[in-house]
Amino acid sequence: MIRLSIPVRQALAKLTLPVLIAAAFGLMLLGKADTVLAERARMAVADALAPLYGVLAEPLANVHRAIDNTREMLTIYEDNTRLREENDRLRRWQSVALALDAENTTLKANLRWVPDPTPSYVTARVVADAGGVYARAVLLSTGPNHSIVKGQIALDDRGLVGRVTELGARSARVLLLTDMNSRIPVILEGSRARAMLSGTNGVRPRLMFWPEGVQPIEGERVVTSAEANAFPAGLPVGVVHYNASNVAEVEPLARLDRLEVVRLFDYGMRGVLPPESAIARSNSEKTMFGADKKK
Repeated sequence: MIRLSIPVRQALAKLTLPVLIAAAFGLMLLGKADTVLAERARMAVADALAPLYGVLAEPLANVHRAIDNTREMLTIYEDNTRLREENDRLRRWQSVALALDAENTTLKANLRWVPDPTPSYVTARVVADAGGVYARAVLLSTGPNHSIVKGQIALDDRGLVGRVTELGARSARVLLLTDMNSRIPVILEGSRARAMLSGTNGVRPRLMFWPEGVQPIEGERVVTSAEANAFPAGLPVGVVHYNASNVAEVEPLARLDRLEVVRLFDYGMRGVLPPESAIARSNSEKTMFGADKKK
């Protein structure tokens, strides 16, 4: 064993922090200089860890389900009362929905309506909340020889989750709609006004650039717009909610805090593929919403 003198040990101790800082800056500069190499390195690590994440995900999911079941047992009386009231409302709306469906079918037949093609999709399991270069993203285990491409739309059983941003041989990363790099063109379903949904890295993204003279209404549904050929029109996103500062946000319909399985839909849309540069994103927003006013 090599013994070092006290002055040498003191000198090495003083050099440790500067060396670590220099190495960190070097890695940052390397990632900025060659984004393709950095992305490949990240996805190679993700591919290697995806099987391990998959093994760990199932026990954790069982623990979460057990906790949820316990909470549900504690609130079963209130849930039963609420469900009875909801069933009564649904029965009243059922007759209205059936009449509207019949009327809609008749109108489409008269107009020779051509329905949109049904998109293909694959299902993947969420194995980690691995953001990588993003604060809000999830890692999916896809298996080998998958047909996933960048830009595919991720949805759960309730609504929009995000888009595929990075791909590996056995994994894929999905940028969530709450990430600050996320920009989604949307439509306010009540007024049919167009707006931009901007992620904040919080639990709710923010509404921006809606037209002058239009005010988002609390509880109003928000769906995707087909602007820029990035998303298909009409995908459910969430509902409008004003925070304590009276800023219009959107409460996502998707359960982003407990994603387990998502579906990746291929709508054949390749416009504005993520990740976008800040300049390109800014120019896109100015082009799409130049005449609108931010509230």
